[in-house]
Amino acid sequence: MKIKQIAGCLLVGALSFVLFTCSGPQVTRIDSNEEVDLSGYWNDTDSHLVAEEMINDSFANQWLADFKKANARKPRVVIGLVLNKTEEHISTETFVKDLEKSYINSGKITFIASKEQRAEIRAERADQTQNAKTGRAKAQKQEIAADFMLKGQINSIFDANKKAQLKYYQVELELINLETNETVWIGQKKIKKVVSKKSYKA
Repeated sequence: MKIKQIAGCLLVGALSFVLFTCSGPQVTRIDSNEEVDLSGYWNDTDSHLVAEEMINDSFANQWLADFKKANARKPRVVIGLVLNKTEEHISTETFVKDLEKSYINSGKITFIASKEQRAEIRAERADQTQNAKTGRAKAQKQEIAADFMLKGQINSIFDANKKAQLKYYQVELELINLETNETVWIGQKKIKKVVSKKSYKA
């Protein structure tokens, strides 16, 4: 009798394991550079493609050549606020990092750390002044000021019927001269996606 009970318990345990294994999520690892768009919403592919295209477009404008001619050096650029004005959650921090990467990799400008990063670095320098060995602390008031600030926003329009959804994004960026408040470049990138809905028969 005990053998039958043990066998029964083992059978139930095995069946439970099989059911749990089969009902669990299936995860597939893919290359991080592979383009994947499951819902049509703003995603990582949109972020880095828009960033790269818009930064390249800004370099095609006359402001860069004019600045180099007048100052005999590369312009210094800092990124300000990029606002999410859509109805969905968009990580603007990720988009800003993609913009930073495109700027730095271009080699055409000198990139200045963000306001938040500068505050953290200043605190570290102040700490070094108090605690580092004599002559080892990094000097205060040696920062390089930015010449231009890049700022912008992400807007969206959604439309839908029973068969499909239209998802439209418009990214707008402006490059502003910090000394004169002149806007030297305005960029605009539009993304339009149609997401079809599958119909299922009962």
